[in-house]
Amino acid sequence: MKTDMPSYFIFTSLTRISDLEEREFGLEKLARSHWSTGDYVVCRIIDPGHTSLRLELPNGRMRGVIGDEYVVGVLGERFATLEATGTWEEVGSDGVMSILTGGGIFGKLTSKSAFMPNMMKIKYTGHVIRKGNKITMDHFLPEVAPMEFNTPVVLFIGTSMSAGKTTSARIVTNIFKSAKYKVVGVKLSGAGRFKDILALKDVGADAVFDFVDVGLPSSICAKDIYQKKVSMLLSLAAHQNADIAIVEVGASPMEPYNGDLAVRALGKTIRCTVLSATDPYSVYGLMKAFNIVPDIVSGITTNTLAGIKMVKDLCGVKALNLIDSRTNTELREILAQKTGLNLSDNLHRNILS
Repeated sequence: MKTDMPSYFIFTSLTRISDLEEREFGLEKLARSHWSTGDYVVCRIIDPGHTSLRLELPNGRMRGVIGDEYVVGVLGERFATLEATGTWEEVGSDGVMSILTGGGIFGKLTSKSAFMPNMMKIKYTGHVIRKGNKITMDHFLPEVAPMEFNTPVVLFIGTSMSAGKTTSARIVTNIFKSAKYKVVGVKLSGAGRFKDILALKDVGADAVFDFVDVGLPSSICAKDIYQKKVSMLLSLAAHQNADIAIVEVGASPMEPYNGDLAVRALGKTIRCTVLSATDPYSVYGLMKAFNIVPDIVSGITTNTLAGIKMVKDLCGVKALNLIDSRTNTELREILAQKTGLNLSDNLHRNILS
C-alpha cells in the first residue's frame, strides 16, 4: 500500500552511503514478511523520549528532535550489554518501534538499562521504494576489486562497549600521523554510528571505513554474510596502501557482533593489540576465553594506580593509561617495537619544531 510522502525527512547517518538525500524516492507499506535487515524505511517520531537524545546526521553532526517528524533509518539489531537491546524482528502489527542508536537503527526495544533515558519511539510509515522495489543498504555497495589485506595492524578490542577503545585508537592514530605515516582507520564490528571512525579522521587518518560502508547497519548477522562483508571492507582498506591500519573491533569479541570473526580475518597482519577494559577481572576473562595476550591494556581500568597494579598482578600484562601524556614515550616505544616503524621521540620533536 502506497503512503503519502511527508514534505520533510531527517536522514540519519546510516543513510550516508546512499543517495536518498539527493534523489527522489517513494514510500510503500510492506507486509512484515517482506522486511529484512538493511532495509531503508521511514518512520514518524511519536515520542521524542528524553530531552538529551539526539540523532546522528550523515555528516556526523548531532540533531535534536521535537516529535511528529519523519526520520529515515534502517531496520537492524542492537545487543548492547550496557545500554539497550532490540531488533526489527520483534516489531508488532502496530508498527511501533524505537530508534535503537542515534545512527538510525530501527527496531523493537527488548530491554534497556535502568540508567538509560527513555528512547525515541517511532511508528512505521513505509519502506523507501524506487521503481516498485524496496531500497536497501546493499543497493549502495562500493565497487571495489578484491585485494589481499597485508597492511600492518594495531588492533583495538574491548571487554565491553564504552571501555575506551576509540579514545585509545585516536591517541595511537595521532602518534603515527605525527611521524608522517599514511594511516587507514577501520571499524570492523559494532552498531552503526559515524562518530567512532570520524574520531580517527579528526586526528589525521588518511581514510576511514566501517561495516556501514559495506551495507551493514550493525555487524549482527549470519556468519557467512559477515565474512563476505568483512572481506569487502578489508579490500577497501587494502586499496589505500597505507603504512599502518588502526582497526577497532566494536563491543567485545564475546558479544554477538561477530568480533571473533573480525579478529580471525585480520590474521597475521596484527602487529600490536590494545585491549580497553572496564576492570581487571574482565581482562582476565577475555584473555582466557579467546587465548589473547594483549600488548597493552588501556581504558577505564587504568584510570587509577590500583587498577593498573591489579592488571599486572592478575594478568601479567602491561597496563597504560593512554590519556595520561606521561605514558606517551613508553607507548611509542611499544608501538615502534611491534610495528617496526620509527616513532622515536626525536623524530616526533623534529616534526613539531
